[in-house]
Amino acid sequence: MSALYSTKVTAVGGRAGTVKSDDGLLELPLALPKALGGKGGATNPEQLFAAGYAACFENAVIHVTRTASEKVRDDDIVVVADVGMLPNGAGGFALTVALDVTITGLDQAAAEEIVAKAHAVCPYSNAVKSNIDVAIAVSVN
Repeated sequence: MSALYSTKVTAVGGRAGTVKSDDGLLELPLALPKALGGKGGATNPEQLFAAGYAACFENAVIHVTRTASEKVRDDDIVVVADVGMLPNGAGGFALTVALDVTITGLDQAAAEEIVAKAHAVCPYSNAVKSNIDVAIAVSVN
């Protein structure tokens, strides 16, 4: 099966380096966060992962609502991704993920059903399945 989309990003210099996409649209300096003893002042891999997961998950919610009886406007969905890093007990590190999803215009039960379906179709959710426990909180406005 061929990929629907693929991209290539090159990292040079690790957490104190840069990342750049092959099309030039993404080009960012990286810095170790102050919380990890670095100088901060630039983005880091965890922020990039959180941004990607939040945007991808929100689009999964949008995708699911396109076939739902209750329509939701794209701007009525907000996803906040909280990504953390912790020791894994084996000398390495693991990520933690919490998604806070707010949907305006739905009741709680409908919102929870849509978010559960989105979690099943989101590529990020599928990529981390059985590897990272993703805590999801759903609220409505």
